[in-house]
Amino acid sequence: MNSCAWQNLAKLGIIFLVLNSHAVGQEDISDQPAPKAIPIENLLPKFDQNTVAISRSRQFKIKGSDPEMRAAAANLAEEIKDEMLRLLEEKDEWKVPVNVEMRGKYGDPVPLRKTVLKLKYNEVGYEVDIFVNLSRGLHKESYQRAVIEGCLLARSFKDAPKTDEQVPYSVSPWLVEGFAEAIAWRLGQSDRRMYDTLFRYGGLFELKNLFELDGAAYLALDAASKAAFRVSAGAMVMALSEQPDGKAGMRSFLKEASTYSGEIPTLLRQHFPELNLSQSSLSKWWALQLAIKGEVPLAEVMSVFVTDQELGRGLKIRYRNAEGGLDELPLLDWQRVPELTKAERMEAVRLTEDELVRLSLRCFPSFRPLLNEYQLILAKWVAGETKGLNDSLSKLSETRATMVSKSERARDYMDWFEITRARETSGEFNEYLTLKSRLKFQTIPRKDTVSKYLDRLDPLFVIPELRQPNLFPFK
Repeated sequence: MNSCAWQNLAKLGIIFLVLNSHAVGQEDISDQPAPKAIPIENLLPKFDQNTVAISRSRQFKIKGSDPEMRAAAANLAEEIKDEMLRLLEEKDEWKVPVNVEMRGKYGDPVPLRKTVLKLKYNEVGYEVDIFVNLSRGLHKESYQRAVIEGCLLARSFKDAPKTDEQVPYSVSPWLVEGFAEAIAWRLGQSDRRMYDTLFRYGGLFELKNLFELDGAAYLALDAASKAAFRVSAGAMVMALSEQPDGKAGMRSFLKEASTYSGEIPTLLRQHFPELNLSQSSLSKWWALQLAIKGEVPLAEVMSVFVTDQELGRGLKIRYRNAEGGLDELPLLDWQRVPELTKAERMEAVRLTEDELVRLSLRCFPSFRPLLNEYQLILAKWVAGETKGLNDSLSKLSETRATMVSKSERARDYMDWFEITRARETSGEFNEYLTLKSRLKFQTIPRKDTVSKYLDRLDPLFVIPELRQPNLFPFK
């Protein structure tokens, strides 16, 4: 029975109650007890437990596919919602159900979108429908985004007044991707280096572009741009929620985010008034979050190659030119720096000295004496003692080049030794080899068109002497 039929049945039940009360009133309504109300659950469709999986909190109802797939989808949806509740420090008080319908089967043509979300309204209230395509199985990332979007939409309409009018809604991609990245960061599944790269070299998205990017534009992005967008959005969501009273501000912000039609910074200022979020301050605050998340832990020691790269990047002299702009030269080109006062020279190398101190905490150990020598060279340049400076810098450059070369040779030798001299196996891959062998003889037959085609071509690549006639499919 479809939803329209159930709606008609519910309406007939309500009409029956009304007519019954009128019939009693014709006798003597004053002496009759009030009719008992029928729970609304009795008027709703009963889900068949054999074809529908209901999640732990009963907010998610999954239908379609097989029982194992439905159970996996229900558990994954609950895990995602639990992580969102932890990020917001909120109890589970859902009011809007989320229905997940899985369509198709593995091997079907792949659609443009793996998941589609829709908001609907009935006599009970709002409901969120998620349609999932299974042409490539249950794709975890796209399903996660759909569940996050569904939960955000359900939050916005949880306390919304019931109306038959169509309410415009839209969940911005930066919120969906931001929560997905925030969850991954909390679970230790995110890559810190992405934050560090975006902070150092600048993000691909400005703040305005981050907020205004819609769903169609997001789908048109390439893989690298999507990764950068996800990290940028994640930094924004975590920056908002990690401020004092940020959790409460984020909860109130999400109530309006899906139905708000104005500019997002304006809405943010309404729910985070203590942060004074001007356009420039919000951008700086966002960049600071990228820097914090991208900060490398002290326990992580750099390799020789990375240390040399960071050192070469940090050895700079920065000074003001005649127009008041900032010029930058490598330390090796110190002779090209115009005449400066001692105070100006001190300011020109201040950032470089800070970089050397920071690098000494995580550099490859054999580089620490070199860092000390560079600090002495900077001190001499500031004091105007430039005699023999070029020779010292040349020797340090040669030492660094030798260290990098020896490091590469040592790595190559160890690889060669492991390949040519190893006499016994470590046993670390025994379980993998056992599984591979078992799967080889316990293959699951696949009947899709591509698999049949590949099975017919496979014997063409087997040496004739090793072919097994009974397995060769050609007549």
